[in-house]
Amino acid sequence: MIDFTRITSQSLSSEPYQWAFVDQLFSPTDAKALADTFPRDHFKTVKGYDGEKGYEYEARSLIHMGATSTTYPEPLSSSWRQFAEELLSPSYREVMSTFTGVDLSDLPMEANVFHYGRSAWLGPHVDLEDKLVTHVFYFNEAWNENDGGCLTILREGDMDQVVKVIPPLVGNSVVLVRSTNSWHAVSRVRDQSRISRRSLALTFYRPGSPSTMWPGGETVSLHNYVREHTALGRKFRRWWQ
Repeated sequence: MIDFTRITSQSLSSEPYQWAFVDQLFSPTDAKALADTFPRDHFKTVKGYDGEKGYEYEARSLIHMGATSTTYPEPLSSSWRQFAEELLSPSYREVMSTFTGVDLSDLPMEANVFHYGRSAWLGPHVDLEDKLVTHVFYFNEAWNENDGGCLTILREGDMDQVVKVIPPLVGNSVVLVRSTNSWHAVSRVRDQSRISRRSLALTFYRPGSPSTMWPGGETVSLHNYVREHTALGRKFRRWWQ
């Protein structure tokens, strides 16, 4: 499903740090299947400020830290189960190791999918030191950059220092090699946006690292992804398309 030649044909940029934009990762048929069946089950709301960045979004585990199988596979479409299996494959690790110059063969990895609904965002940050390489995939069939929700490569920890803006269109992806200046952010989704911004972040960690997304001992109630909005002065809830 993943066209590895799209990765191997690219090279990392060194400006302002090591990163790469890789697009057309899926065939048109697979891209549509992944976008149409983007997960809606087993999400939690994540929001707060960790001393470096503010954030707010909905998150679901696809592959738990260090796992060798998919999280909650039953509700997933066959396309998403196949995609998860490819992310777990030795071939994906080998391609990413060669591409980044970082030996990822035995490193713990986790993958999480995200809905960024109205007003969701992720402030400027460089990622924790435990995170060595992150590959972010996108799954929106269409997106207006004016609605926000775009990954922004930054020269410094300021949203005015823009190097590149990447819309969350299915088939687009970004590889980030963590460093002390690997600044990036997700711009706030506009309140008038009619669709959530949909992505997956796969991260390779230093050995022994804990999951920051799913810390040990955490007790949280998981839910289906829904949006609350208003019509004719009354609130109601519905699946958000």
